[in-house]
Amino acid sequence: MQDQENQAVPNPENAAETAAPSTPDQQSSLEEQLASTEARLAETHDAFMRAKADCENMRRRAQEDVAKAHKFAVESFAEAMVPVKDSLEMALKVEAPTLESLKEGVEMTLKQLNAAFEKNRLLEILPAQGEKLDPNKHQAVAVVPADQEANTVVAVLQKGYMIADRLLRPAIVTAAQAK
Repeated sequence: MQDQENQAVPNPENAAETAAPSTPDQQSSLEEQLASTEARLAETHDAFMRAKADCENMRRRAQEDVAKAHKFAVESFAEAMVPVKDSLEMALKVEAPTLESLKEGVEMTLKQLNAAFEKNRLLEILPAQGEKLDPNKHQAVAVVPADQEANTVVAVLQKGYMIADRLLRPAIVTAAQAK
């Protein structure tokens, strides 16, 4: 404690030395050091302001990129869907369609639609009968008695779909009841 007190009290002899007027050589040397330090400070401040502006520009560009990605996210899918729409419109323009020509047109349009889904990683969820019920991909709307293991798919009422690894719509199924 006394050491701290001794350090805190200025020594009058040292104070006299630091307060003594400096020589002209010392003063010019100090002025040179001050000028040099001020120049380095100005350079550092300039570099800081440039880095700050670069960060702001990168943040703004990233926000613009995200906004564009949101705005045009469906562009690829829309491009793949245009031929499907064209095919359906052409089918409606046929003057005297036969049952066979309509069936053939619908099959071709379905192929185009499947190709569009595949291109855009839109995958069908169509569980097989007896497959274990997966609550992440299947939605059981009824439990029915069946001759198979409990909590397995008995019938698919509606296909499900996934986009890449994200569930778009679960497959609607009936599940086997526990015996």
